[in-house]
Amino acid sequence: MTETATKPSVIFVCVHNAGRSQMAAGFMTALSGGAVEVRSAGSMPADQINPVAVEAMAEVGIDITAEQPKVLTPEAVQASDAVITMGCGDACPFYPGKRYEDWALTDPAGQGIEVVRQVREEIRGRVQALLADLAPTAIAGAAGTARA
Repeated sequence: MTETATKPSVIFVCVHNAGRSQMAAGFMTALSGGAVEVRSAGSMPADQINPVAVEAMAEVGIDITAEQPKVLTPEAVQASDAVITMGCGDACPFYPGKRYEDWALTDPAGQGIEVVRQVREEIRGRVQALLADLAPTAIAGAAGTARA
């Protein structure tokens, strides 16, 4: 079993790396089945992940309890094919040749579970679209394994 192409990589970035970027990373990890290398980071990381975000993800069967907010480094951005920002503005380093997208999403910090669920569902849809673009064969492969 030889793999000629390197798998695509994505980094999800928000200010605190405690809610939106962690949920996006959780979805990408789960939905890609390992076909995409996933990172997340924050320009000013919080001390811990938002517990309401953890609860909202657990409701859909994705466990992000082991994750910790991480500081955004230029190296992490350089190592990623796609850079998805969520409100970090100018704090995100820019490198030519990278794919950049800015997802305008409600910050779940301090919000109740109802709002965080809405943010989670918007993130899920955006991650599915990104995955279809980054690794279309991963989706076909995941769908095909059900028939095996």
